[in-house]
Amino acid sequence: MLTKWGTAVVAVAASSALMAPPSETNVPEAPEAGPSLTNAPQLPKPPPLGARGQLGLLQPPSGSAANVAVKVERDGSVSITEQVTVPGGQHLVRRIPLKVPAGEEQDRVYGVRDVSVEGAGKAESNGEQLVATFDGGASTLKYKVDGAVADVNGAQQVRWQVASGWDGELTRVSASFSAPTREMPTVDCFAGPLGSDRQCSLAETDHSGVVRIEQDKLAAGERVDLAVGLPAGTVPANARFEQIASVGGAFALTTLAGIGFGVLALFLILGALAIALLRRRDKGALTAGAGPVDVLMRDGDRVSFASPDGVLPGQVGTVVDETVDVVDVSGTVVDLAVRNYLWIAEVRGAGTVDWQIARRNAPDEHLVAFEREIYTAILPEGTDSVLLSELRGRGTVDLRVAGEAMYADVVRKGWFSRRPDKGKSKLTWAGVGLVVLGLVGTAVLTFTAGHALLGVAVALAGVAVLLGASWVPPKTSRGRRLVGQVRGLLEYLHTVKVDAIPLADREMVFSRSLPYAIVLGDTEHWLRTFEGLDPSADGSAGLYWFGGLEGDRDLRRFAAHLPSFLSALDGLLAESGHLRSIRPEPVPA
Repeated sequence: MLTKWGTAVVAVAASSALMAPPSETNVPEAPEAGPSLTNAPQLPKPPPLGARGQLGLLQPPSGSAANVAVKVERDGSVSITEQVTVPGGQHLVRRIPLKVPAGEEQDRVYGVRDVSVEGAGKAESNGEQLVATFDGGASTLKYKVDGAVADVNGAQQVRWQVASGWDGELTRVSASFSAPTREMPTVDCFAGPLGSDRQCSLAETDHSGVVRIEQDKLAAGERVDLAVGLPAGTVPANARFEQIASVGGAFALTTLAGIGFGVLALFLILGALAIALLRRRDKGALTAGAGPVDVLMRDGDRVSFASPDGVLPGQVGTVVDETVDVVDVSGTVVDLAVRNYLWIAEVRGAGTVDWQIARRNAPDEHLVAFEREIYTAILPEGTDSVLLSELRGRGTVDLRVAGEAMYADVVRKGWFSRRPDKGKSKLTWAGVGLVVLGLVGTAVLTFTAGHALLGVAVALAGVAVLLGASWVPPKTSRGRRLVGQVRGLLEYLHTVKVDAIPLADREMVFSRSLPYAIVLGDTEHWLRTFEGLDPSADGSAGLYWFGGLEGDRDLRRFAAHLPSFLSALDGLLAESGHLRSIRPEPVPA
């Protein structure tokens, strides 16, 4: 049994043995080498003490500083805690961008929530950036970030600018990063202006897997950009990217733009079909007709002529062919004579035949605008009578105002929705509006949301409407109905029975119908039908509006002379060059 003295002796002996120099008998054999661990993570060496201390903690900064803790949560959000120190009397503002470039064609978009500030500071998010203001002293800014985790090349990357948007210099920025993984993360840290690849002063991973970084003297406007690689599936990825609104990208053929052009194609097809149907219906209005039209109005035993819808001879031709022609003016001159405003007479000289047009009654409120213009073009103020040869000697008869008035009148009467020659319809203005809307929309979409081809599609639709407006028949439903009634008027001119008209009314019916026969190309047939009419049957010699044949007891000579007058008048009017001089072909009954 050892006593305390014995125990002491043993201890002294053991101590002496340990302190003895090694010898061949007291050196233990080394164990055999284990397996090579060339891929094992190397534990970082602790930073040297002295100038920097351990991660700079031994030397507190003399100016403004920020210490940022970044923690990746299991739901993919990132919790940020920024401890900011500002010297007394100073003021710092940080504007954290929530949209940063992620390549030449897209931006990376972040979201922040649960923002709070403790200490001498405040913060506010406007969707584009998080603005934090710090006054002198210590403040703590806390917030959560969504959109920092992205799946990249079979792994995950967490990226966030732990320092950015400061309006003043930071003496030091330090940060730590942690994530719910047991594997060692990889880290890249960049400092300096946006886009630079300058490495941070220090970026390393400690033995516990926590990333620690440090950056000295971060100038105003510079950033510290932290990118940490994690194993695939560590947390749910939530990164969000947006295409940059560039001119080239804005005009890319996207799904939405494709739908727009598909709608445009359908619109063009339906529009073309609608125009074709309208033109076909418009063209067939005269051929189909509107059934029998009774133009002979009976009042007891008297008969009078009344045109359908009150249409005048000059208007008939314009409604039918949509053009003011010379024959429309010639028919109007004869109609003015029939209605007792003018008087026409044949004047024979030495081997010559001329025609006189004289004033019988001055224009009044019963004449429409184009009739007054034709009247004054032939007999200006102060002129009571004129020969066609005299009119030719003065030069051309100016019928431009008369033609304009005739076009305006058929629109006023409701037979046309616009002037058939060149007028702009509501459809034209709709096309102009679509073109303007498309051009403005294209410009706006180019520099905002993209899909600029949608604006192009709208502008093209406007161009199509503008072109189609000129092809859409200008006749209204009332105008088409009138054209159908003109067909009935033609049937009357071809089928009228002279004997069915009372003897006292025959001259008036013949004269009132004659201008319509002239305009519709049925003059010869109408003259043959009434060539046996005795104009003196009413007690007065000759036709009341046509002189030179007062002794005739029938209209045979008149039927031969009137075409000569019309030819001379047509030739005079055609010389003006303002109207089309084609005489219409008779329309078959």
